[in-house]
Amino acid sequence: MRTLSPCLFLLILACDKTDDASSDTSTSTLEDTGAGTDTEVDTVTDTDSPTDTGSSTDTGSPTDTDTETSIEIETDYSYAIVETNQTECYDESGNTGCPGDGETFYGQDAQYSGLASDYTDNSDGTITDWNTGLVWQKEQLNGYQWGEAEDYCTDLTLGGITSWRVPSTKELYSLIDYSGTTGSSSGDFTEIPDDAEPFINDTFDFSYGDTSAGERYIDTQFISATVYVSNIWADNNGQEAGAEGFFGVNYADGRIKGYETANGAGWQLRCVSGNTDYGTNDFEDQGDGTVADYATGLMWTQDDSMGLDAGPTGDGELDWALALDFCEELSLGGHDDWRLPDAKALHSIVDYTRSPDTTGSAAIDPVFEASSFIDEAGDTNYGFYWTSTTLLDGPGDAIYIAFGEGLGYTVGPDTGAEMFMDVHGAGSQRSDPKVGDPADYPTWGNGPQGDVERVHNLARCVRDAAE
Repeated sequence: MRTLSPCLFLLILACDKTDDASSDTSTSTLEDTGAGTDTEVDTVTDTDSPTDTGSSTDTGSPTDTDTETSIEIETDYSYAIVETNQTECYDESGNTGCPGDGETFYGQDAQYSGLASDYTDNSDGTITDWNTGLVWQKEQLNGYQWGEAEDYCTDLTLGGITSWRVPSTKELYSLIDYSGTTGSSSGDFTEIPDDAEPFINDTFDFSYGDTSAGERYIDTQFISATVYVSNIWADNNGQEAGAEGFFGVNYADGRIKGYETANGAGWQLRCVSGNTDYGTNDFEDQGDGTVADYATGLMWTQDDSMGLDAGPTGDGELDWALALDFCEELSLGGHDDWRLPDAKALHSIVDYTRSPDTTGSAAIDPVFEASSFIDEAGDTNYGFYWTSTTLLDGPGDAIYIAFGEGLGYTVGPDTGAEMFMDVHGAGSQRSDPKVGDPADYPTWGNGPQGDVERVHNLARCVRDAAE
C-alpha cells in the first residue's frame, strides 16, 4: 500500500506553446517504490491527448502545452486544497464564538486550519497561486457567451503565456473564499448592499453584475469548461427534456449551479494556465472502510453516514449539528481524528463524469459507497452532503454539495407545468438550514429555481492522511 508524502514539486510551464502534437512536457509525479514511501521522479508526459488514468477527473477541454519551464512551484500535493478562509464560528443564529470539544456545533470549519491562500500579482495581468500551481488571468471579463470562451482563452497571450484554457469547475472553486457574503440585500438584488463582500480574494479583479443594465448584482456566474453529463431543467418522467448546462461558479453569492450553455445571457470569464493535474484524484481503497486520495493527501470514509448507521435512529440523515458530532466521534480504520469536511475539501471528490441520470449513481467515484433514497419527487436519488462551512448570509445555513440531482420544484420551460426537476445538476453547491423541526422539512419552491430545502442531509467524514 502506498503512503502519502507531503512533498511534491510541480513544474509550471509558462512559455510559448507548441503546435506539435507529439510535444512533451516535464512534470513531477509520485512513484510507488514498493517500499512504503513515495519518491520524487521526473517524467516526460505527452499532455496533448487525454488518457484514462483510472481515477476521477474533472473534465475540461484538452489544450496544447508549453515547451519551456519558467517557474518551479513547491506544493504539498498535485491537487492541493486551499482552505476556505472562514475564521469565525457560527451557530444557527450567528457568530457566537467557537464551541469547545463536546459542545454543540464543535468541529466546524474555523476550528480546523488548512492551507492558507498564497497569491502573487505578477504585475503583467497574471496571478500565480503558489499552492495549486495554477496561473490566472487577473482581469474579470464580462458579457461572454459560453461558446465564445474556449476560443478566447486558447487565443490569449498574456504575461508571456500562451497556454491559457477555460478553467474547470474545480479550478474555479479553488479560488472561492468563504469569508465573503452576499450581504443584506433586498429581494430583487437591484442594489449592492454595503455589507456585501465578494467570495474571492481581492488580489483578483472583481465586479458585481451591472444593475444599471437591468442585471442583478449577484449575476457574476463564471464560465467553466465542465459540462453536466446529464441535462439541467430535466425531470425524470420525460416531460421536460432539459438542456445542456455548464457548472458556473458565482463569486457574488458563493454557489455552484448549472447554467445553459446555449443561454444568450452574458457570463463572466477568467482564463487559467498551469497545473493540468489540478482536479484529478488518485483514490485507493485502504481495505478498512477508508479511501486515501494521494492527489490531495486526504483520507475519506468509504461509506457515508447512512451506510454507517449514524444518527439517533441509525438512518444516517442528520442536521448540521449531528453531522459535525458524528464525524468528531467517529472511530474508523484505526483513526479517531475524523472531521466533517469543509466545502472545498468535499468538493474535491465530486466526479463530474457521473450523475444519477447517466450512470445510475451519485457524482462520486465508484470506490466510494453512496446511499440512495426516495426523494421528494418519489424517485431514487442521491443525497446532499453537509460541509463544515457556514454560508454567512444568514448565517443559519451551512453549505452542502449535491452528489445527487440538484432538485427544484418550479414551472417547466417546455410544459409550463409545475414539477420537480434537476435544476442545478449533480455536483452543484448550495446551502440548507443547519437545524430545524423535521416536521417543517423538506420544503420546495424556494428561490428563482424553486430549490428543494432540507434540514436532514448526509455526511462523509475526512481526515489528513499524512498524520
